[in-house]
Amino acid sequence: MSLKEEKESIRKSIYDKLFKEGQSLRPNGDYGKIPNFKGSDIAAELLVSTDEWKNSKTIFCSPDSAQIPVRYLALKENKNLIMASPNLEHGYLYLEGCKLNGKEREASTKEGSFNNCSKFFDFGEGSSFDIAIDIVVEGSVGADRYGNRIGKGKGYGDREIEDLLNKGLIDNDTPLVTT
Repeated sequence: MSLKEEKESIRKSIYDKLFKEGQSLRPNGDYGKIPNFKGSDIAAELLVSTDEWKNSKTIFCSPDSAQIPVRYLALKENKNLIMASPNLEHGYLYLEGCKLNGKEREASTKEGSFNNCSKFFDFGEGSSFDIAIDIVVEGSVGADRYGNRIGKGKGYGDREIEDLLNKGLIDNDTPLVTT
């Protein structure tokens, strides 16, 4: 079995288990997506209880539905949030929690983030940024206790991390978590 086939087998097993056990928040399951699961809010609460979160000012978070609670809590705590647009179609969005004035919940959704972001940017040639990201939060289909993760298989999470590394917004010591 190739690595690609092995990863796909793991994904299918996880999707099947979430669906059969009623843990998916989507009526037809999460097949082909980052799972939006029961308890994603609890995962977010566990994350915000860490010292890494408490000491952070700027969070990068994937646009997946399961990460809405993470994005909401970041904005509610007046943290800055960088979020990839879905499929990286519009680059990245920058939201400043301190400027949302009660719109944190709306801004934490994919649709609402577009209406409330301070700016859009991409990581094209010649672009530079004076931003340091303190934590990276990626959605995953699965992860092991050693920090290896499997996404939905499209490579967006890997590309996001590569973009952040290449522009110096993160380094090898930046915590990368999945919720």
